[in-house]
Amino acid sequence: MNEIEVVLILTQTTAKIILTLTLTHADQKWVFLHCIIHQHVLCKSVLKINHVTDVVTKIISFIRARAMNHRQFVALLEEHETEHSDIGYHTAVRWLSLGKVLKRVWDLKAEIREFCERKGKDIPELSDEDWLADFAFAVDVTALMNELNTKLQGKGLFVHEMHSLVKAFMRKLQFLSSQLESNTLTDMQTLNEVTPSADHLSRHSSMLGALHGEFSRRFEDLRTIEDEMHMISSPFTCSVDNAPSDVQLELIDLQSDAVLAEHLKSGSLLDFYSSLEEENFPNLRRHAQKMLVLFGSTYICEQTFSMMKFTKSRYRSSLTDDHLSAVLRISTSDIQPDFDALV
Repeated sequence: MNEIEVVLILTQTTAKIILTLTLTHADQKWVFLHCIIHQHVLCKSVLKINHVTDVVTKIISFIRARAMNHRQFVALLEEHETEHSDIGYHTAVRWLSLGKVLKRVWDLKAEIREFCERKGKDIPELSDEDWLADFAFAVDVTALMNELNTKLQGKGLFVHEMHSLVKAFMRKLQFLSSQLESNTLTDMQTLNEVTPSADHLSRHSSMLGALHGEFSRRFEDLRTIEDEMHMISSPFTCSVDNAPSDVQLELIDLQSDAVLAEHLKSGSLLDFYSSLEEENFPNLRRHAQKMLVLFGSTYICEQTFSMMKFTKSRYRSSLTDDHLSAVLRISTSDIQPDFDALV
């Protein structure tokens, strides 16, 4: 099952939940946000680099499909004392692995060309300047997207932090697109190695523009709560005029309190809103609760699966589901237990 199929299944399930909530609570104003990671993955569809990835996949399959080919290739890398000692497969369902594989093949392209010539395998693209220019562009763009992907999967991220990462990435796309138009390759280091033609630069610039447009379209739903995200993440600098009417007076009180301002600087956002008195800031606390329950769960999910794999080993075959659930809950929680109260 590939990424798009997974997203479609999740979207269908989510659509049913959205319809149920909308019908049963028609008086409520609902804001539905798509999974940021999935949106980011789907954006790659506008990058027309299949002619690059198909050739790279063919090269890797040729090297790794037969054990003797693989051993001989590894021996060649040892002979040349290259930085990389091997070449890995690309998993079709993981966009992150694609960027790493493209980078590895690019770094080893000279050794790969030599190996293919020795084995009588003709890979004409490795000598095609046009294809190499597209290959170099694909390496740079996937590296940029991998960087965003990794940041989005960080620990303890709230929605406003993830939104900031996406906005920064979109600005980078605009900046790089304008750089390519002006024949500046300072920040496209791999592409700079092949000295692409003006036609290539123009086409690559258009592809970055299309990628920016796709990101803008897919993350449009975050704009509906952008003002509220800014209010919660920066309560002392946000505009009172742009805030919801029920929190404007509370914001004025908050922004006039120097002690609370220092408290926010010295602690986390979550601790800050937890410390606000319910009596003085009821509406602001309520808005904060709505925004702070929107957090990145990828890190927690990966941590849970890793812990489950470690805990549920063959040496613990009698482990029950209830015990496993309790172990996972404790091992993935940041809450410190009060042992004195428990004892």
